[in-house]
Amino acid sequence: MADLQDDLHTTPEAGELDDLPVPFPAGVLTPGSCPPVLDPDDGPLERAHALLAAHPVADGYSGLPWALRQLPWYDLELGESAVATDVPRLREGHVAALFWSLHLPEGSDGDGERAVAATLEQLDLVKTVVRAHPEGLRLAEDAGQTADARNCGRTAVLLGPAGAAALGDSLGVLRCLRVLGVRVLTLTGVSWAGEAGLTRFGEEVVREMNRLGVIADLSGASPQTLRRTFAVSKAPALCTRSAARALRPHPANLPDDLLVELGAAGGLCMVPLTAEQTGPTVRDVADHLDHVRTVAGPESVALSGTYDTASAHPLELGDASCYPRLIAELLRRGWDESDVALLTWGNVQRVLRTADFTARAFQERRQPSTATIAELDG
Repeated sequence: MADLQDDLHTTPEAGELDDLPVPFPAGVLTPGSCPPVLDPDDGPLERAHALLAAHPVADGYSGLPWALRQLPWYDLELGESAVATDVPRLREGHVAALFWSLHLPEGSDGDGERAVAATLEQLDLVKTVVRAHPEGLRLAEDAGQTADARNCGRTAVLLGPAGAAALGDSLGVLRCLRVLGVRVLTLTGVSWAGEAGLTRFGEEVVREMNRLGVIADLSGASPQTLRRTFAVSKAPALCTRSAARALRPHPANLPDDLLVELGAAGGLCMVPLTAEQTGPTVRDVADHLDHVRTVAGPESVALSGTYDTASAHPLELGDASCYPRLIAELLRRGWDESDVALLTWGNVQRVLRTADFTARAFQERRQPSTATIAELDG
């Protein structure tokens, strides 16, 4: 693996091909609306809109697919008040890429066969929704397609994270999900990625994910699973909904030692905009972003709206249109524009590119795995 490791160190820098500025229109909490500006000084907010026009948001987690399943009718291009995400608000918030979760509601993924079927149903729904809204949304699988969608004024929709329960114990199912466009898999809720860490089969799953370009999501995983994934994976991992445990002791938030290890492995901590994990105000969210940037490094922090997941959101961050408020708060705190550009867009592009580079390198050296859980963990 030494030659492979040398190849992986030559990953191209993010942002080389997608730096063209593309304007996205700007525009007590009520559903479906961003509250009025509370600060009379509009300077940072104007700067935030200008910065986001050039470096828009890549949002790491949206619960929109499941939320739409509950609605009898909707039009995301016209605007949909029953959810927190629609095309007008994505444009107002300068959201140019969005990971759509394929997770199932809590407690519904215990049956492996049902989890596979439900994930396929979610995939079908996402593709149907995107096809029905061609002026606002476009499916994307990699950094290039994401940048292309952005340059055409659309929001790129990336598929995932999906739950590992959808695999059952089959690497063949993993390959099928990748063919269907899935880019991120959450390593929780399965026997091979538990409190004790990855089993031998779990390690084989991670290697096959590397070969396919499927990115590991470690939010909610045990510390042992995080550390073993960092050791086994040659591609960066994501924590799609994790903030700083030093500031708020939520079980999905990361302690400082794991933030350091995540940064050293080139991964991303995608801070969620939820009151439960980060606190009730935009300043609380900014505190977490400050902390993660300091501990893990500016190349290891990103954003996760976590909208349409039935979670309460901080004041001033009630829906997908509100990202400029958060960026304005960071600018008030003295964030460099280069660090903001990494936070919103560059870091996610880097991870997508590195995952694809790793997959190409693996595919030259490794055949599809035929390993089974009985063979490795039996």
